[in-house]
Amino acid sequence: MTTTTQPLATSVDYFESIYADAQGDASRIPWEDGHASDALINWLNTVAPSLVRCGARVAVVGCGLGDDARALIHRGYEVTAFDCSDTAVHWAQSLDPTNAGLYVRANLFDLPPRWHHRFDLVVEVNNLQSLTTDLRQEAATALANLLTPHGRLLVICRAAETPAEFVDGPPWPLTESELLEATALAGLVPDSPLSSFCDNDDPAVLQLRAVFRRV
Repeated sequence: MTTTTQPLATSVDYFESIYADAQGDASRIPWEDGHASDALINWLNTVAPSLVRCGARVAVVGCGLGDDARALIHRGYEVTAFDCSDTAVHWAQSLDPTNAGLYVRANLFDLPPRWHHRFDLVVEVNNLQSLTTDLRQEAATALANLLTPHGRLLVICRAAETPAEFVDGPPWPLTESELLEATALAGLVPDSPLSSFCDNDDPAVLQLRAVFRRV
C-alpha cells in the first residue's frame, strides 16, 4: 500500500477542513478558480453532443462549489452533483439556490445504492489526482459503478511523465499508464485516445483528458 506523509490528505475530514476554514472566501480554497474547468467546457462544446443526449443523467463527482455542475445544468442535463464536504455542498447550494436540490453530500467510497448504474455521464475533474495509488483503484471502481451500461466516464486531471512520490500534496498528477491501469481494473476501456495538453494557467499545467466506457 502506498504511504504518504500527509495521511489526512485523502480523508473526508481533510476536505471538509479546507472548505470550513475558508469561512466563505473562495480564494482560500486552493483548487477553486471561480469558473468551470476549461477542459470540461471544450469537451462539452465539441465532443459531448455526439455522445450524450440532452436531458441525460449526469453525475458530477467532488463538485466543490459547483462551477462544473452549473455548466452542465445550463446545457440541459439532469445533474446530480455531490461532494464529501458538507460545507462545500451548502456553499454550492447558496450560490445556485434555484437548483439547490441538485447538490448533495455523498462519499464516493460509500455511494447510495440507488445511484448504481444510473448515470449516462459521470464527470470526474481533479479528484483522482487527490488520491494515493491504493485509493485511486477503489475510486475508479466506484466511478464505474455509477455508469449505465452504455454510459461514459469523463476524467480530467493533472498529467505527469513519471509516477508521483506522494511526499507533498495533493495534487498528485497521474501518468497515462496509471490512469489506464486504474480504469482497466475497474472494467473500463478508453472510448478514444487520451488527450494530453497544457491548460490556460500561468504557468501552464499539463493535463490529461479521457473518456471511458464499460468493457
